[in-house]
Amino acid sequence: MGLQPKGGARAMARKAEKNQTEKADVSAETDVGVLSSFIGYAMKRAYMTIHGDFLASFEHLGLRSGTFSALSIIVDNPDISQSQLARALAIERSGVVLIVDHLEGRELIGRHRVPGDRRAYALRATLAGCCLRDEAVEAIRKHEARVLSSLERRGTGDLARPARAGDVRAISWSFRQEYYLLKLLIGRT
Repeated sequence: MGLQPKGGARAMARKAEKNQTEKADVSAETDVGVLSSFIGYAMKRAYMTIHGDFLASFEHLGLRSGTFSALSIIVDNPDISQSQLARALAIERSGVVLIVDHLEGRELIGRHRVPGDRRAYALRATLAGCCLRDEAVEAIRKHEARVLSSLERRGTGDLARPARAGDVRAISWSFRQEYYLLKLLIGRT
């Protein structure tokens, strides 16, 4: 049901790769000076590099990160209210209304009255919404495998392990170890 961009997914991947190469050429020409010594700067650059690939990985499905997140939460929490969705996404309820309207307009979710509360709606994903979410999840898994394999080739190991375990000290230690590897990633893209 999603809009298919002109040229399809392969053309989009080539375009994204070309844009990344052009960005690398520009950043290679410019000395960022003292900025390169700041961890926050390296993290932001790494985030921008990874996030751009993340967005491109499911753009062909007609989703953005916010609509994907909302759809995913609705799929995993049938009959969630818009207020609960807003809290889960950590955004204002008015922002959720726009996302819900968009998803409903694409027939990916439906709003259903909550018995006993005429003001509240329960949100449920349609079959099309569940299928699209699953397709996006697969695209994101491929994106993460691509990004992590690039880092692992540089000897970084499993970056996500401390985060999955919720171990703050391990995350901090891991980050210190990976700081220069992130700088390598930034320099490459």
